[in-house]
Parts: sequence; C-alpha cells; structure tokens
Amino acid sequence: MGQSLIRLIQADSGLTLVGGLEQAGSSAVGADLGTLAGMAPLGITASDNYLDLLAKADAVIDFTAPEASVELAAAAAQARIVHIIGTTGFDAAQEDAIAAAGRHATIVKSGNMSLGVNLLAVLVAQAARALGDDWDIEIFDMHHRHKVDAPSGTALLLGEAAAGGRQIALSDKMQSGRDGMTGARQAGAIGFSALRGGSVVGDHEVIFAGDGEQIRLTHRAENRDIFARGALKAAQWAAGQKPGVYSMQDVLGL
Repeated sequence: MGQSLIRLIQADSGLTLVGGLEQAGSSAVGADLGTLAGMAPLGITASDNYLDLLAKADAVIDFTAPEASVELAAAAAQARIVHIIGTTGFDAAQEDAIAAAGRHATIVKSGNMSLGVNLLAVLVAQAARALGDDWDIEIFDMHHRHKVDAPSGTALLLGEAAAGGRQIALSDKMQSGRDGMTGARQAGAIGFSALRGGSVVGDHEVIFAGDGEQIRLTHRAENRDIFARGALKAAQWAAGQKPGVYSMQDVLGL
C-alpha cells in the first residue's frame, strides 16, 4: 500500500509527499521512498520517527496494524491533522481510543477504501431491508496468505451494512467459523466465511439465499491502487471537515 500511495501521490500535482513511515528496525528505514516504490529516487527517505513526520504533514495515511494506528491517531489528534485509517482488526478498546482521538483529529476510518466496495455496502443494506428475515445472508471473503485478520475488515463492513438494513446489531446475529455438527442454520443469522491463500488482493461476495432463488453481490479487487486512490480522495475531502470520525460513505456522499 505504501508503494501504491507513493506512486499515486507523485502522479497528482495537487498532492505533496513529505515523508514515509517504517517500523523501527526495518531495513527500509533510511531508504529513498522513490526507490522503495520502484521509481526514480525522490530525495525523501523512510523514517521511523512519526512525530517528526506529522509535524510536516497535513494528513497521515495509515495502512499498518491496530496498535500502530491507535498510536498514530493520538499523535494526529495532538497535531490537529487528518488521519486516514485503512487498517483493520481493531478490538473494542482500540475502537474507543480512535473515537477519543476524533475529538481533535479529522479521521476517516474504513474497512475498505475503494469506491466499489462502499457502493456495494449501500446495495447490501438496501437488499437486506427489502428482502426481510426469511432470506439468509452469507458473506464470503478471500485474501492473500499473509492477511492476519478474519473475517476481513471489508467483510465486517458488509456485515454491518446488512445488519443496518435489517435494523439489528451485527454482534447479535453474526455467525462464523462453522465446524462439525453445528445444527441447522440459526434464523436471521449473518454468516461469514473466510479463505486465505496465494496473492489474492481481495474477493468479497454477499449471498442472499431465499427459497428457490439467490441474489449474489460481488466485488473483486484486481490491484491495491483502488485502495490507495480512495485513501487519497478521503484525505483531500477530510481537509475541509471538522474533527470527528468519518467513513468512506461520508467521503463519497453515499
């Protein structure tokens, strides 16, 4: 994601790259960001000091890990800048910490930054609202072998959309990890299945299964640039907003 962001920022005359953050101890610290992204050198090197970087930036775009994102959110709040969070896998305490940072930082947080996925979420909510409880909902996601959280942030985003369409809490109806003699499917459940393997960027499908018919809504990510483009759009949109925690649906007016 960092490489995609570097390339797209350099291609946009309205954006300026001021730095790139790497984990302390990484072999990339001190390397030229252009070289890391497969471009000509830019004269800007990767740093492990986020406080120095945030002091020079209007926005930080963050596809890292939950612990790092929470720390960056606190720093963004202190600096009063925009924080775009594409990280997934937060627990409840981490979600609360990000919400607290939103009192002073302008945060856009989403399980998926692509336009297509966020439009899909709107369609899922509409379908769930229209079809009713007698249609079963199953959400499938597949990602590359290195992804560490399941269900994916995108799958959870779609599950929240389905639950919202039915005006219920996802936590009350979520069902995942079926194995063994599980018994019949619970009425009204929203099921999740996750596959991991190869270099798959991200495939997601929401299945509405009724008696004698199915509706399948699908999104397939073909490269990571779609997430980087969405994150950059979010950063430009957030620059004109008050502090708070927003979603990509806010950015896109959906």
